[in-house]
Amino acid sequence: MLDQKLVFETLAKNGVTFFAGVPDSYLNGFCNYALANLPERTVIAANEGNAVGIAAGHYFASKEIPLVYMQNSGEGNAVNPLASLVDKDVYAVPMLLLIGWRGQGDTEPNHPQHKLQGEITPKLLDIMHIPYTVLTDDDADFTAVIEKAAAYCKANRAPYGLIAPKGVMAASEKANNVDAVYPMSREEAIEVVLNNMPADTVYSATTGRATRELFFLRERRNETKSHDYLNVGSMGHASSVALGMALEKPDRKVVCFDGDSAAIMHMGSFAMASTRPCPNLIHIVLNNGAHESVGGQPSAGHLIDFTKIAEACGYETVGKPVTTKQELIAALEKLKNASKTAFIDVRIHKGLSRKLPPIVFDHREAIDQLIEDLNNK
Repeated sequence: MLDQKLVFETLAKNGVTFFAGVPDSYLNGFCNYALANLPERTVIAANEGNAVGIAAGHYFASKEIPLVYMQNSGEGNAVNPLASLVDKDVYAVPMLLLIGWRGQGDTEPNHPQHKLQGEITPKLLDIMHIPYTVLTDDDADFTAVIEKAAAYCKANRAPYGLIAPKGVMAASEKANNVDAVYPMSREEAIEVVLNNMPADTVYSATTGRATRELFFLRERRNETKSHDYLNVGSMGHASSVALGMALEKPDRKVVCFDGDSAAIMHMGSFAMASTRPCPNLIHIVLNNGAHESVGGQPSAGHLIDFTKIAEACGYETVGKPVTTKQELIAALEKLKNASKTAFIDVRIHKGLSRKLPPIVFDHREAIDQLIEDLNNK
């Protein structure tokens, strides 16, 4: 990994002192250094497009080059503002784009959700006429690259990409930051739901630890995985997939295991609860106030009132977050027969309850089993 102190000193020497983005495991060294040393100059955004907008506003107000950081899966969220706000023919906003390169070559053989993303990472920048450099784990080379990139941004009032392969901006091990703010872990909360919903309930689990914990809970409990949709990519869309299934199968209970960061990323989907009656769907946010899967950086999850937001969007709720197993069981008992789409904010503590290996499974086989299950009941 690059010397992160040198990274930030080099950026500062070139006038880059403001950072906005979405945390990424390939950038966890960068993200954690920024939060520890420059918290007042670092904004963790709701999504990557939001980060680009914040960065543009920073430039308008300061004339200083900002840096936007993201995993390459977030490039899609950033394309709209990059093409229609930042572009030289619109408002001509200079910024550095630091992009973690998941799925480069054959680096993610067990994670096909990163394959196409990895292939098109540099191509998307090419299409948007954004020049870029693929970073290496060489401190001296990094200094030269930043001088070149900053000079380009200043001379052209345009963005410049910095693509970070595995190991360049991240430590090999992610910290497991455990707190005791709330008694339940995410895995414990998931198991409470499994124990208190009908056996044929369909589950949509969000990107990151929720998918892994549901997967391995099924193995530990010797249960079928044919009722489960694992949203291994497309962060923020697990609830939309759940809604699509629930609308089509009104006689099946459907539960979405969402994350606080994922829910925030595309919170507009909450408004869908007011548009169609869907009483068989329960949307559960497993809220630990962190981007845990990529390094534990804080989210706004514990700072906002998801329950009031959900109520305003048309969900039925129990009126407050739940924090214990007993409260979660009571909420499920009340809402499993709700008259409309239901919502529960489950407050959990940070930290992993047990070490789990990566999920290795045949994605096409898994989804075909779910399709068969949904279409034969």
